[in-house]
Amino acid sequence: MLSTVNLLIIIGVVVVLAALFIIALAKQYRKVGPNEVLIISGGRMRKVTDPDGTVRKIGYRMSVGGGTFVKPFIEQVQVLPLEIYTLNIKTPEVLTSQGVHIIAEATAQVKISSEENSVRQAAEQFLSSGGQGIKDVSYSVLEGYMRAVLGAMTVEEVYQNREQFSAKVIQNSQKDFARMGLEILSFALKDISDTQGYLAALGQPQIAQVKMNAAIAQAETDKEASIKAAQARKDGDIAKLKAEVEIARANRDFESQRAQFQADINQKRAVADFSYDLEKFRLSQQIKKEESQVKLIEKQQAIKIEELEILRKEKELDSSIKKAADAKKYQSQAEAEAESFRIEAEAKAKVEAQKLEGMAEAELIKAKGAAEAEAMKQKAESWKDYNEAAVYKMVIDALPELARAVSEPLSRIDKIVMVGGSDGSVGISKLTEQVAQVLAQLPTVVESLSGVDLKKLLEKLPGQKSENKSSKN
Repeated sequence: MLSTVNLLIIIGVVVVLAALFIIALAKQYRKVGPNEVLIISGGRMRKVTDPDGTVRKIGYRMSVGGGTFVKPFIEQVQVLPLEIYTLNIKTPEVLTSQGVHIIAEATAQVKISSEENSVRQAAEQFLSSGGQGIKDVSYSVLEGYMRAVLGAMTVEEVYQNREQFSAKVIQNSQKDFARMGLEILSFALKDISDTQGYLAALGQPQIAQVKMNAAIAQAETDKEASIKAAQARKDGDIAKLKAEVEIARANRDFESQRAQFQADINQKRAVADFSYDLEKFRLSQQIKKEESQVKLIEKQQAIKIEELEILRKEKELDSSIKKAADAKKYQSQAEAEAESFRIEAEAKAKVEAQKLEGMAEAELIKAKGAAEAEAMKQKAESWKDYNEAAVYKMVIDALPELARAVSEPLSRIDKIVMVGGSDGSVGISKLTEQVAQVLAQLPTVVESLSGVDLKKLLEKLPGQKSENKSSKN
């Protein structure tokens, strides 16, 4: 039995071979666009019939604008373009029927005919040379027929009948193009020229005639313009004089009417002035009468105003006294309320401050008690670790302080008067004796206060023990 790995290898090889076979077959399927034709040669021979009825055998087949399968190792493929080729043709100097040398320039479009027989003919003749071969052959054929048609026509005929010239060239060359499988789509004569100046001379009479006609027409136009200009000036002068007469007549009528108007205006102005004086006098009388009425009314109004002013002052007096009293009352109430609010606020602030102070003091006492308790606890813990020697050392270290405390009062005395005793001793020796007695009593005081016997403590010191032993010996 085959293992799984070997089986997978075999399957992979089969798949790869199948893929390569499919790719090879796909490459053998050849396609072209609508402007190309596939020529497949190398296959079996086949029969074709030409347009004249001739039957012959060929060893190739064609596919225009499509695709076909090409047998590998047997057939080969070539592509023949079916595009249009544009030819710009220019002949050398050619003798016309009159013996005049002219040069013709034309443009033409040729292509392979779409008929099957034409495609076969073009393939047999241009398959190897391609588009360039088609252009070269077409150029040569059309140039030759252009020269032939030029030799059979006059210069005037070629110049005036270009379409006839193009039609003759197409008609004469059509058979040759058909035998090559080509067709002429269009042909047009662009230009003709010569090196002898014949064409230029041919146009000179016409040019001269045109120039003469143009000069005559210009002279006629200038004459007509001069006549019309003179007539226009005459008409302008007549119209100007008529206009001046009309202006003078209008000025006369205007001055006459203005004088009449001025007289009427003066008359009406005199009447108006007299009427103005009368009206002015009447109005002055009326004004005086109105002034007296106004003064009377003013006096009446002044009396009323005086009465109203008295009433106003009375009301103002009442209002000012009452308002002042109300204002003082309101001010007293406001001050009392403000003072009450201030006292209440100060009381609340003091209570709050005392409360906060008590809380702070309680917290301080609490913290101090906790600290002292902690210190006592730590001191008690440390006393557990102290031995007898440490305790004795502490007592001994405290003795100088006790001595200093005993002698300190003497240092504060400014003056001491010493008197001799009855036994004849000096006073200062009594003082030192008393200090020594006080210090000698310290061990007894320490023992009564702390329970520590200083004498026994000094006897237990290492140095003292050795001395005692030596004294006993």
